[in-house]
Amino acid sequence: MANNAFGIDLGTNNIKIYNRYDENIMVEKNMIAIENKNTLFAYGDSAFEMHEKAPGNIHISYPLSNGVIADIKNMETLIKYFLSDLQKGGLKPAEYYIAVPTDVTEVEKRAFYDLIRDANVKAKKIMVVEKAVADGLGMNIDVKNSQGVMVVNVGYETTEISILSLGGIVLSRLIKVGGMKFDEAIRSAVRREFSLIIGGKTAEAVKIALSELEPENKGAVVYGRDIVTGLPVEREIPTRLVDEALEEHFLTIIDNVKVILERTPPELAADIYRHGIYLTGGASQVNHLAERIAHGTGLKVNVSENPVTSVAIGLSKIIKEDNYKTVAYAIEGMGK
Repeated sequence: MANNAFGIDLGTNNIKIYNRYDENIMVEKNMIAIENKNTLFAYGDSAFEMHEKAPGNIHISYPLSNGVIADIKNMETLIKYFLSDLQKGGLKPAEYYIAVPTDVTEVEKRAFYDLIRDANVKAKKIMVVEKAVADGLGMNIDVKNSQGVMVVNVGYETTEISILSLGGIVLSRLIKVGGMKFDEAIRSAVRREFSLIIGGKTAEAVKIALSELEPENKGAVVYGRDIVTGLPVEREIPTRLVDEALEEHFLTIIDNVKVILERTPPELAADIYRHGIYLTGGASQVNHLAERIAHGTGLKVNVSENPVTSVAIGLSKIIKEDNYKTVAYAIEGMGK
């Protein structure tokens, strides 16, 4: 097996790239800053630093939307720069394994393949892996056996709910609820209760801090703009308000998990009852989500140890272990 192989998980918020050469997983913001419409100004984490602070001539965007590629040109630029950084500036011929969501159209799936092919990254071979299968492997589940496994991946803009068996996907559903919706709910609640406008980054920081603040009975201190006076102010937001704001989105996820469970064949449902639900994805770490899903479904919830990188870890196993090679496939009519 050649050392030069990469596993790529394109997330709307973060891009994760596993590098076979040094066994590391790079995690960077999937963001690009373009100056004057055509000059690359910054990318990755440094572009995110400028987000919500940049002047009008610098446009900062996510090339992915709802788990699929919305801006292929900028995504190609990002992939090329990230891979150049990982290979210390000189792109070498390599094999690529890319994770794709299941519940998207064939055209959207093909875009993931085309992205690697057209980014001029010297791809020797491009293989596609269903995201949920890679997730399962990343959580140490033997996805190739016949037992049913339910994986719920809560991402930035989408949540993917999948039933796996025998190395494939029996059922899958992609819903447009994720970390971004959580952030928007927090912003709306703060605006409604405190007449205060806060930024997306502030809302995200509050969401992440919840699990530490709640046991200490502390509120989250935020800075924003008062709607009435227009002046910058500081406020303490009670955690109860944030919990209530998130409740509606938690219920949407739970309802969709139930819909998939209702459609699951009985034998697989029995396996899921025994083993529980596997919860992963960057936004799955939100306070109380795991216990709300457990309470709402009556099933045990196994929380991933590496929720952000579980797909990339799964891709690393497919690259390294011949036993799992069969879960990767080439899209028909596309090269090897």
